[in-house]
Amino acid sequence: MPNLDDILEHIGEFDLFQKQVSFVLCFVSAAFAPIYVGVVFLGFTPKHRCLSPGVAELSSGCGWSLEEELNYTVPEQERHGESFSSQCRRYNVDWNTTGLGCINPLENFTVYGNRSSIPLTPCQDGWVYSSSGSSIVTEFNLVCEDSWKVDLFQSCVNAGFFFGSVYIGYIADRFGRKLCLVVTILVSAISGVLVAFAPSYLWMVIFRFLQGLVSKGSWTAGYILITEVVGPSHRKTVGILYQVAFTVGLLFLDGVAYAIPHWRWLQLAVTLPCFLLLFYYWCLPESPRWLISQKQNDKAMKIVNYIAKKNGKKLPAHFQNINLEEEGGEKLSPSFMDLVRTPQMRKHTFILMYNWLTSALLYQGLIMHMAMAGGDMYLDFFYSALVEFPAAIIIILTINHIGRRYPWAVATLVAGAACLIMALIPEDNLILPNDRWPKKPPENIEPWCNGLFFLV
Repeated sequence: MPNLDDILEHIGEFDLFQKQVSFVLCFVSAAFAPIYVGVVFLGFTPKHRCLSPGVAELSSGCGWSLEEELNYTVPEQERHGESFSSQCRRYNVDWNTTGLGCINPLENFTVYGNRSSIPLTPCQDGWVYSSSGSSIVTEFNLVCEDSWKVDLFQSCVNAGFFFGSVYIGYIADRFGRKLCLVVTILVSAISGVLVAFAPSYLWMVIFRFLQGLVSKGSWTAGYILITEVVGPSHRKTVGILYQVAFTVGLLFLDGVAYAIPHWRWLQLAVTLPCFLLLFYYWCLPESPRWLISQKQNDKAMKIVNYIAKKNGKKLPAHFQNINLEEEGGEKLSPSFMDLVRTPQMRKHTFILMYNWLTSALLYQGLIMHMAMAGGDMYLDFFYSALVEFPAAIIIILTINHIGRRYPWAVATLVAGAACLIMALIPEDNLILPNDRWPKKPPENIEPWCNGLFFLV
């Protein structure tokens, strides 16, 4: 008895219908990028210093430049032989004291002109930030003792990814790919809007967790649907292109973040378009493979006839009145235990889990580093996203000829080597003199190789 792949050979494995479905579903992958790495811009930490009451008035009255104000009023500490302005401590003095001079006003509070004798205190009155825009850091003062809350913000969405990945497969198998896709898109969009209007840090991380809980599910459901409507010879290609759409989403995020430097408006700008994806309910058919697995052959054949009509093909007469069967010939009941049931499966499962773990850590670690590298955050992010395109081209050209293992192994080795090389390069070693270019080229080699890793 024939299966769906046999029919696709006659009505088109990757013709007009499949290309249209692949194109519209790629928007799901692109929309996932701001959720996955949006913390780079949402949680950007600008240069900051303690807010000292009275300093602004004194600086205005004395006509100080910013450099003079920092020199006179901000304490300095020594770290690695270099002097830097303290970001988490301020002088414990009253700058509203009358009689302070405009030249070295701290002389009124020092003993024998020694600044080190002045006691320091935490930033009790808040901070002053150098950025003209806003982020969750500047709004909720997530610096110094509270800087760990930025990591918690991203950890919450990752925790959502984890729990969402556990149940989303069951929902897609139980209720269908299309319904799973539409529902998760709706909940993700609503929770994304709630993040933008969160009144406090606590509510923000709760909504962020909820967004992570469903957004990875929508991405996965889209990937499943896009691979189930094409023939077997094209599944690798559409899977790679689906990941390339994620890279396009990274570039879109970078451009929008540059144009909108305020985190609440940025969150809305990348979330509201997701509501347009709800039109999938009317535009996309259910996966015929899922319908076959649910013994709904009549509905599956209607979609097959629609695919044939859309592709300008005619379904052969001997396929018109048949009952399709699943590829395995019988209905299976897969479970998690299948991944560890046999020694061979256990080996493959643990290898793949370890590699996904290391790849995700490396990728997110590099992305998080963009906000702390000290250069132009937008350009650095743009370069790191751009180098993923050559990775996709290489995989498309090689995977059908030499398989998956060799590109996978090479990408892993080169990414690891780039990490080691970058760690050994001194911070003051400028390989390229132009500050507009990355100071350490291996930082861009890593995401390139990691892109290969993900695609394979």
